[in-house]
Amino acid sequence: MNSSTPSAGVYANGNDSKKFKRDRPPCSPSRVLHLRKIPCDVTEAEIISLGLPFGKVTNLLMLKGKSQAFLEMASEEAAVTMVNYYTPITPHLRSQPVYIQYSNHRELKTDNLPNQARAQAALQAVSAVQSGSLALSGGPSNEGTVLPGQSPVLRIIIENLFYPVTLEVLHQIFSKFGTVLKIITFTKNNQFQALLQYADPVNAHYAKMALDGQNIYNACCTLRIDFSKLTSLNVKYNNDKSRDFTRLDLPTGDGQPSLEPPMAAAFGAPGIISSPYAGAAGFAPAIGFPQATGLSVPAVPGALGPLTITSSAVTGRMAIPGASGIPGNSVLLVTNLNPDLITPHGLFILFGVYGDVHRVKIMFNKKENALVQMADANQAQLAMNHLSGQRLYGKVLRATLSKHQAVQLPREGQEDQGLTKDFSNSPLHRFKKPGSKNFQNIFPPSATLHLSNIPKDRKMALIQLGSVEEAIQALIELHNHDLGENHHLRVSFSKSTI
Repeated sequence: MNSSTPSAGVYANGNDSKKFKRDRPPCSPSRVLHLRKIPCDVTEAEIISLGLPFGKVTNLLMLKGKSQAFLEMASEEAAVTMVNYYTPITPHLRSQPVYIQYSNHRELKTDNLPNQARAQAALQAVSAVQSGSLALSGGPSNEGTVLPGQSPVLRIIIENLFYPVTLEVLHQIFSKFGTVLKIITFTKNNQFQALLQYADPVNAHYAKMALDGQNIYNACCTLRIDFSKLTSLNVKYNNDKSRDFTRLDLPTGDGQPSLEPPMAAAFGAPGIISSPYAGAAGFAPAIGFPQATGLSVPAVPGALGPLTITSSAVTGRMAIPGASGIPGNSVLLVTNLNPDLITPHGLFILFGVYGDVHRVKIMFNKKENALVQMADANQAQLAMNHLSGQRLYGKVLRATLSKHQAVQLPREGQEDQGLTKDFSNSPLHRFKKPGSKNFQNIFPPSATLHLSNIPKDRKMALIQLGSVEEAIQALIELHNHDLGENHHLRVSFSKSTI
C-alpha cells in the first residue's frame, strides 16, 4: 500500500475507484476519505457537511465526472469516528446514498490542481462559520450567521401534535446535524416542548436553519425552533422524558411516561401510529437507528422534503412485527465474524468493555453471525458505536440493533454445540455497581491497553501493541488472566498513548 504523498496525477485519475471491489479488504485508517456515488449536482459545502460533526475538514477534492470526492480531516481520529458512524448508517446527499471508505493516501495535495477555487472557498466559509464570523454560503441571509457566544442548546416546540413525538424520534432527527449530547422533553402551556443540547453551536445553527418550520410527519407535528438562553442542560435522569447521552450511569428516576395520561390514552393504540407510517421511509438514521431506510434531509441548509420517520422510531419502544431494528432494544446483531476463531466467551469479554453482557448466541447455521444481549439499551448503543467497523480476527465486525428483544437459551436436549451461553450471573461484569468508576473509563478501541490488578508495587501498566486489531485480540485473550496470588488481570482500552 502506497502511503507516500500522492501526486496530483494520482488524484486526478481517481485510482482509488479502480482498485475498489466489493471484496477488497478495507484500507488501514487514514485521515483522507474516499467518497463514491456522489450526485452530480452536489455542492462542495454539502460534501464538507458530512465531515463537520466529526471534526475540522482540512481539504477537499471533487471529481465530479467520476461522481467521487476526497475529503481530508484534520486528524485520523476524526476520520475513524466518521467512518465508524457512517458504516452501518449510509449517509445520503440529495436523497442518494453515498459510500465512504479510507483512501490509500495519507494527505491531500491539491495546490497544483485546476478548479480548486470553489473547494477552497467552501472550506474557508465553513471554517469562518465555525469561528463565528460569516454566514454559511447558501443559507438565508437574515439568519445565516453564527453569533459569537451563541448557545449550543435549542428550544423546540411541536405544533399540531397529531401523533406522539418521543425523545427517540427527536434524537433521530437532530443527530443528522451533529452530536446530540442531551435532551429534556416537557409539556408547557399545553404544548409539547424540548430542550436539546449539541456538542457545538455550529451544529445547533445548521439544525435550526434546516428544520425550523418543517413537519415531522405529513401535514402535522410542525417543528418551531429557537436558540435557548441556556448554554448547558443539567439532566438528572435517563428515561423517556430526559436523556444524557454522555452519562450512561444516570438513574432512571420515576420513569414517568413521556405523555400525560389522557394524551397517552388517545395515542395508545399502536395502530393509530404505525398504520399510516408502517412503510414510511426513514429519516437519515441517527446513531441507534441503523436499519432505517431512505433519507430526505441534506446535512446542509437547503430544500427538505417532509421529514418521514421509521415506524419503529414512531412507536418508541414497541416492537412492530417485521421492523428490523428496535430503538431501545438491548440485543445486538453482530455480523461478519470469523467463524473459525470466534467464541461466545470472546464476544462476552469484548462487548463487556462497554456494558454487562447477559447472553451470547452464535448462529448454529451461520457462525459468522451472533446475537449479543446487553443489560440495557444504552449499553447496547455504546457497544455498537464503539465496536462496529473494528477488525477482529482479520474481518471487519458489524454491529446493529437486532429485531429480537432477548436471546433464547436452547431447550433441554436441543443440539447447540455450546454456541449459546448465559453470562447473566458472571462475576466479570464491569458495570454492576451503580456509579462504578468504570463508567468514567469507557474509551474507543485503541492500540494502547490499560492493565490493572497486577500483583506488583505499581499495580497498573500501559502496553502498546502494533495495531488496534492486535489490542482487541489481546484484550479478549488476557482479560481476567490468572496472574497467581489471587490476582486476575484487568484489561481495558486506554485513552493515552505511550
